[in-house]
Amino acid sequence: MQNKRALLFLLSANAVSGFSQGISMLAIPWYFTKVLNRPDLFGIIYAVVTLISMFWALYAGSLIDKYSRKKIFLLLNLVSGIFLLLISGIGFYLHETPSYLAVSVFFITILNYNIHYPAVYAFGQEISSKENYGKFNSLAEIQGQATSVLSGAIAAILMSGTEHGALNLLGATIRLPFEFSPWTLQEIFLLNACTYFIAVLFVLKIPYTQSYQVKTSEKLLTRIKDGVSFLRKNKAIFVFGNTSLAIFVVLLVQVQMLLPMYVNNHLHQSADVYASSEIYYAFGALFAGFFIRKLFKNTNTINAILSLMIVTVLLFVGCFIFTSVFYFFVFSILMGITNAGSRVLRITYLFHHIPNDIIGRTSSVFQMINTLLRFIVASLFSIPFFSQSNNVIWAYLACALFVLIAIFPLLKQYKNLTKNNTI
Repeated sequence: MQNKRALLFLLSANAVSGFSQGISMLAIPWYFTKVLNRPDLFGIIYAVVTLISMFWALYAGSLIDKYSRKKIFLLLNLVSGIFLLLISGIGFYLHETPSYLAVSVFFITILNYNIHYPAVYAFGQEISSKENYGKFNSLAEIQGQATSVLSGAIAAILMSGTEHGALNLLGATIRLPFEFSPWTLQEIFLLNACTYFIAVLFVLKIPYTQSYQVKTSEKLLTRIKDGVSFLRKNKAIFVFGNTSLAIFVVLLVQVQMLLPMYVNNHLHQSADVYASSEIYYAFGALFAGFFIRKLFKNTNTINAILSLMIVTVLLFVGCFIFTSVFYFFVFSILMGITNAGSRVLRITYLFHHIPNDIIGRTSSVFQMINTLLRFIVASLFSIPFFSQSNNVIWAYLACALFVLIAIFPLLKQYKNLTKNNTI
């Protein structure tokens, strides 16, 4: 691959900052569900944060096409690190982290997501050759999910602590020669702040010269219109870009909102099972990063994504039917494969069909619609009914229906999308 050094530092920075995000996004939902016993409150917070981030996502995409991707990535990690360091300091001063500070970290992390990943992929597309787009996306997925394995394991250890020298991880009991108590949120936020600063050092090492010209005086609305105009002329790509995100929509809502309730209310398990599910998910996603293109090498991208969507529907139906920790871990592994696999295939397809100088603006349109859908789904699931008893299983059935519905417009554009396309 060309620009190996630049890609190495980019992927390293992405891994380190992803580690920080992963721990925070596990700790905060569990804090509201298990510690505060207010999953319904967190559902409302999640819906509101998602709605606000919709407008930010639209703006973020235009920034990616206007400014240096290196500077954006650098500033993003620096600001996030300073913010978490400040919140952690307040928590240590107060000897606790109030819920409103935890919400603020969740909010900042969601905003981070909305520009972090589009910036990483636009950056990777810019500095890698066309024939290596698929390889870069697979590598990004592999390192991202390897980081998730680590962050999930660390989160399980930090959130659960030990009991009589025993640590529960991945459904197994591990004996340790020492004991420690679960970490507080302020301690977790301090660790996360440090990882953001480490990511800054990696970003600074990336050798980079901007490869495209932009009109710095061009207004935001004009840049957004450019993205919309491109997608209006390419309806099939518009449909593909949105429907192929269906798995990602339900996965985010499931992980950040439903998962703590499912583990606590339906499975009646503790934080170690909750965090271990993220590790199993990451193992599945790692498999997808290594093998998804080989698995579907004899078919086209659309067939591959349709297959993964159908499997996802069946997996969510299974969560509705079964009350089993074993099935839950199997579900997590296979969801890792379907979500990460569809994402690798989707992004590679878009790289080949959307020019780099407009990729950020088109991504912002997809991101806005994706965020709006997540807001609608999260608002529905924030109704108190879903947090009562084990009613969360009905939310999982609704997720299956959501993905099933998304299959039909993709099928309608099948012929247009499969012209001259193979994985």
